[in-house]
Amino acid sequence: MEERSLKVLPAETTFFNKLSNTLTKLLIPTKIGLNGVMITIKRNSTLKSYELYKEAEKNGEIDKKEALAQRYEESYALYLESIDKFIMDSVYKKVKNGSATTFEKNALSTYYTIVSLKDNEYLEYKYRKQKFLLELDYEGLINSGKEKNVERYKSLYIEKIDGLYKGILKNYSVKLADGQKAKRTENVEIYKNIFSTLEEYIKNVLPIKIEIDKNNSYSKIIQEYEEFDKYTVGKLDEKEFLEKNMILLGLSRSLFTHSLPLVAAEQCYEKLLRDTRNLIINVKTERKREEAYRMLLKLVEDYNVKLLSTKVYWDKPEEREAYKKFWGAYSKSNSSEEKEILSLKRELYELNNGEAKWEPIRKFYRGKLVEFGEMRAMPNTCKSLEGRYIKK
Repeated sequence: MEERSLKVLPAETTFFNKLSNTLTKLLIPTKIGLNGVMITIKRNSTLKSYELYKEAEKNGEIDKKEALAQRYEESYALYLESIDKFIMDSVYKKVKNGSATTFEKNALSTYYTIVSLKDNEYLEYKYRKQKFLLELDYEGLINSGKEKNVERYKSLYIEKIDGLYKGILKNYSVKLADGQKAKRTENVEIYKNIFSTLEEYIKNVLPIKIEIDKNNSYSKIIQEYEEFDKYTVGKLDEKEFLEKNMILLGLSRSLFTHSLPLVAAEQCYEKLLRDTRNLIINVKTERKREEAYRMLLKLVEDYNVKLLSTKVYWDKPEEREAYKKFWGAYSKSNSSEEKEILSLKRELYELNNGEAKWEPIRKFYRGKLVEFGEMRAMPNTCKSLEGRYIKK
């Protein structure tokens, strides 16, 4: 697609420039109408190519399928270019002349942000620009009120938008793997992008996929999806924010198994565990500490059930053996108390690295195990050779 400059220059105040601006404002509705017609034509052409390609795929017509796939991709590129032209020729001019709506201003601002990625983050730019153009047209189609057109368009829209989200997440996964030795702040930004992309997908795309699903493919995640929906209303505190990310990560194991592979998902779980431990350490009240602790137990369970139980390759054999021992006992335990004790011991094992910053949480875990009778609380005094008691 052709790239054009989006820089807005200050308007001159000469008579001829004022006249030019007035004429532009008068012509904008015609331009918008023309661009709208072109988008409709290109969209319908893409839909026709898509439907013919899908029909050939369904009937197993391999030779015909390849030619139709090429035609479909070509028409798709022209379709996106027509939406891009609409932004350049219509929305841009409306913003420049002060006649744009808030939606149009926000759309152009988002467009600027995406285009700014081109030089340094080309892959993300490529995926996000296509996603933005598709979403813009889909929104316009819904607002048109033409239900038949919307229903016909949904399959094509979902197939393309789904692939673009997967591309974005795969790109983040690669960056996360490459950033193992990078600055911590850079990795934090990648984690933030992964979770925000997952949230965007589950809010905007998953409901449509569930709606058009004829095979009941998403029945296993409906409960998790409904649980996530509770966190989309109102302002979240830190614990609720972490809970929301925990649900997002759980859903990702079903929705993005390959785009967010196990290695990347494991790092995301470890990030959530670190944040939750810090929350337990830093909260001021006993009630909030207990709530955060209960959330951590659920997170430990999710991490082990949804991820580590499917892990095949381990860097260190002793870690694999320790996990197998834990998982064998955990899967056989019959009570929540047994599971809690095993989770606490597993956490202590994971934090057995001597890092001083984790001593407060290790102390908290040991206190819980003392309450369960799994550990003894030793007095903080000892008797010297001279018979005196010394407190350390």
